[in-house]
Amino acid sequence: MKKIVILMLTICMAVLFAACGGASTDAGDAGDAEDSQAQAEQASQAEEQETQMDTKQAKLLYMGHGSVRITTAEDKVIYVDPFVGDGYEPAADLILSTHGHYDHTAFDKIANRNEDCQTITWKEALEGGEHQNFDLGYAKVEAVEAGYNKNHNVKECVGYIITLSDGVKVYLSGDTSTTEQMPALAEQNIDYAFFCCDGIYNMDMDEAIACAKTVNARHSVPYHMAPGQLFDAKRAERFDVPGKLVIPAGTEIELE
Repeated sequence: MKKIVILMLTICMAVLFAACGGASTDAGDAGDAEDSQAQAEQASQAEEQETQMDTKQAKLLYMGHGSVRITTAEDKVIYVDPFVGDGYEPAADLILSTHGHYDHTAFDKIANRNEDCQTITWKEALEGGEHQNFDLGYAKVEAVEAGYNKNHNVKECVGYIITLSDGVKVYLSGDTSTTEQMPALAEQNIDYAFFCCDGIYNMDMDEAIACAKTVNARHSVPYHMAPGQLFDAKRAERFDVPGKLVIPAGTEIELE
């Protein structure tokens, strides 16, 4: 009789253990499934964010005269030679100035600046009498020659080549005439090159055309076309070069 009772108790305990174990296993399986789903969702979100970064294009707003705003794929905002036009509301991460004339140094127009905003003028760009390079992470800035005329001393003026994180290169001549460095710029495979051409304070249209052909950028853009004017359509028409790109003042383009 005792053997029968012990046997029955053993069977009951085995059944109970199996039931509890099964329930624990089911709960564990459910927990593992929830963890896997959460990880999959996190991976999907990360992939989506990465895809958005990969597909987002940098943009350039031509404000007019010599003023330009670049917004990088990382949403960093770069202002070059602030002076005229609209679009100064976005907080600045970088401000560049090619030389000290009033129409390239209206820094007070940029009221919004991020805490780590940097300003690079011709002084920093020509520190020690040498053209400097700056690596901001989201962009690299190379100071290059500008000047070579009675209004602009090569020792007090620069142009800039801005290389964005996706490799797109933008050259802004500043106020200049033909420089000794321009033939070497052709080796950089510049994507967008802006050339001044007012013919009064810097080089005229014919010289700007010759410079554009020398630099041989994928797109050549006329700017700084007439004193006191944001944009001059007639002068822009005369800018006859391969890869010509005319950007009216107030127009924003994608850099690709």
